[in-house]
Amino acid sequence: MSAIRSSVKITHPVGLPARPAVKFTKLAKTFDANIRVRGAPEAPWIDAKSIVKVMALKLRTGTVLELEAEGAAAQHAVDALRSLVERDFDEAA
Repeated sequence: MSAIRSSVKITHPVGLPARPAVKFTKLAKTFDANIRVRGAPEAPWIDAKSIVKVMALKLRTGTVLELEAEGAAAQHAVDALRSLVERDFDEAA
């Protein structure tokens, strides 16, 4: 089974700080899939289910977040996480 990949631009006014990162990792944990993210093409992939690792990325507004998932729910996981980022983590600006 090959990995499912997608990318999405972070448009949230302050990027991916604590609250959005918590929402992102909580959602990632709901899927039966290995999910990884990175904030630059040359950067290493990190576990999307780890709040510490996701927050350590310190992603800013305008960054293209790359998503990769493998497993039974890989496509659903990538679609849901991309949608959450596109909706600015469901936070009003």
